[in-house]
Amino acid sequence: MSAPEPIRVLVVDDEPIALAAHAEYVRRLEGFEVVAEAHGMGAALAVLNDPNIASIQLILLDMNLTDGHGLDLLRRIHGLGLMPNVVAITAVRDVQVVRSAIALGITAYLIKPFTFAAFREKLDNYRNYHDVLTDRTHTSQDAIDRALSQLRPTGKLLLPKGMLPETLSAVADWLRTQQAPSSATEAAASLVMSRVTARRYLDHLVETGSATKAPRHGSPGRPELEYSWSRPR
Repeated sequence: MSAPEPIRVLVVDDEPIALAAHAEYVRRLEGFEVVAEAHGMGAALAVLNDPNIASIQLILLDMNLTDGHGLDLLRRIHGLGLMPNVVAITAVRDVQVVRSAIALGITAYLIKPFTFAAFREKLDNYRNYHDVLTDRTHTSQDAIDRALSQLRPTGKLLLPKGMLPETLSAVADWLRTQQAPSSATEAAASLVMSRVTARRYLDHLVETGSATKAPRHGSPGRPELEYSWSRPR
């Protein structure tokens, strides 16, 4: 049996770094293919209307765009008679926006900043949902229930014992904003926590693929590790 074709993805974001990073995250996952990257609503519509580009199955969509709003793009997509699935990836936390996005048919909502593990979970859930309903002309109640259940996992990502989601989010948020590789000592000083705690959370981000670490060269005494938020190479 031949392997299933990858899910064709369009990534839409108005921040060049975030756009490239999210596209790179997709490329690190099995079963997905980045077809195009769009820096705004106009560019996204151009991709969706391009007859030379295979139909998009999934859009990763920021809500704040320089030439419009994510909700406006969703409405335009519906007006074109297109039916791609959409995962919102945005810093917008406004409840009305969330409600409107759900009403317009998004399959998931991921708030920035996030770890690669959280991103992977959302897309893995979507892929499971997609696989249940692929290559079917008719379905059953059981298949529909199983497909929808994939989009609504029963629990949160499990963290190692003693680690708190709020602290992990704070460390991830801090590291993502650093312009240069940073050490656990620097993280501890900025976040007001012990160096041991900071290093444990930073190492967890490395283990889940959200960060990288390397020795800091040129520093006197015992070599120190420095951490960087994962960005496209």
